[in-house]
Amino acid sequence: MHLPENLYYTESHEWISVQGDIATIGITDFAQSELGEIVFVELPEVGTKVSADEPCGSIEAVKAAEDLIAPLSGIVEEKNSDVEERSALINESAFEEGWLFKIRMSAPEEVENLMSALDYRRMVEG
Repeated sequence: MHLPENLYYTESHEWISVQGDIATIGITDFAQSELGEIVFVELPEVGTKVSADEPCGSIEAVKAAEDLIAPLSGIVEEKNSDVEERSALINESAFEEGWLFKIRMSAPEEVENLMSALDYRRMVEG
């Protein structure tokens, strides 16, 4: 399982990269492999206010559909329209080209509630 050490993770299988007050969000390699072939992605629109631990979009695969959960609170600054047009990018490159959206964090202290790569690995490996 590919798991970059420099990212944060959630129990709902999102990864988060933090640079200043901007957080980039995607789903983990583990999540995309469990979902299988991703066929549709609904991302929050730019300017949308998202709240930590609340649904903000959805990901549909051939065998399942899952809510996309916001890992942090903030305002959506950018969404990856390439992923909306070609959702297979998530399967092909979950941590690079398959990122989903970026937010300007309104409560940066929420990062403390996220998991490290080690903690996430322990969770998924049981």
